[in-house]
This record gives sequence, C-alpha cells and structure tokens, in this order.
Amino acid sequence: MGNKQEELETCACLQGYDLIGIMKRWWDGSYDWSVGMEGHRLFRKDRQGRRGGSVALYVNGQLECMEICLGMIEEPTESLWVRIKGRARTVDITVRVCYRLPDQEDLADEALYRQTGASSHSQALVLMWEFNHPNICWRDNTAGHKQSRTFLECVDDSFLLQVIEEPTRRGAMLDLVLTESQNDMGFEGTSGDHLVQPPCQSRST
Repeated sequence: MGNKQEELETCACLQGYDLIGIMKRWWDGSYDWSVGMEGHRLFRKDRQGRRGGSVALYVNGQLECMEICLGMIEEPTESLWVRIKGRARTVDITVRVCYRLPDQEDLADEALYRQTGASSHSQALVLMWEFNHPNICWRDNTAGHKQSRTFLECVDDSFLLQVIEEPTRRGAMLDLVLTESQNDMGFEGTSGDHLVQPPCQSRST
C-alpha cells in the first residue's frame, strides 16, 4: 500500500488535481501509513468495527473548504460531505464521497437517495461513489436488477450526469463520478485493488 500512497502523491503533484476522492481503503490501527499529502487537506471517515469501506477526500490546500452535515439523522453508508467555496464568480460546490456496500438493503439505499435528492436541489453537487451496481449499462441507461434501476431513477430525478467513461474494475463501472454539469470541471479516474482515485479538477474560467 506504500506504493499506492507514493503513486497518489506523484499523480496529485504532476496533474495538479484540486480534489481526489478515495473509497474502500483499509485505514486501521494495524498499519502505520502516512495518509497526509503535502499541499492538500485530508477529510476521512472510517467504518467502525469492520475493515474496508472507509472513504477520504483530499482537497487542494489553497481552496477554502469545510466538512458539513446535512442535518439528516440517516447516514447508513460510509460517506462524507465537504463544501468547497467557489472561486471568483463561481458557485460553491458540495462534494460527497461515498462507499455503498454490495449487499446494502433497500432501506439504506432509500435513505442514501433521499440525501442525494435533497442536496441536488440546493447547490452544485459532485458525487464520488463506489456504488457496486455492476449490471448497469451506462450507454443506454438500463439495468437488470431492481436496486440498480432504482439508483438510475435517483440519478435521473436529481439531474445528474455520470462522467466516468472507462470501466474501473473487471469490465464494470463500479466507481462513479456524478455531477450536475461538466462545463467547469474535468474528471479522470483510475482503479486498483483497494484504491479508487476519481479526481475532479476544477478549471477556472
């Protein structure tokens, strides 16, 4: 995992990404990893009592940002919300990094989608999620399973676009970046066994 950390730092330095979201990292007390990164502020949320499912977000240290709470008691998944203050003449952006369990129950999914719908109506939104919906075909926006179809309905109702174009794992699009508009942002994504890096690079206009 040390090599992955070095790879992440090199990528951030060379490409100049403003945001880097990471899902499904094993950050626990058994490893002494250096998870900080020069020039970036780290937000993270670890699953309590189990390995895997942790999420993190690195934000360019020059950006004004803060972790936020939507005021909802439902938080069934490993996720965090961070608000990025907009640069000159640009709106603030709310970023969510989330890991959805492969066997997540319908009630947890419903809470997740309610949060997404509520946040999408009030601010510019970028979602970096590992959704574990491998049966979705993004080319024609169809899915074979009921849970996946419900997820697609949430994406459509929230007016979100899925911007990762290449499969991230075993030919399936498991790691997603959803946003309301691509006009002011560029996205890139790569994946490893335990690390997903879907960076979102804001472009000033």
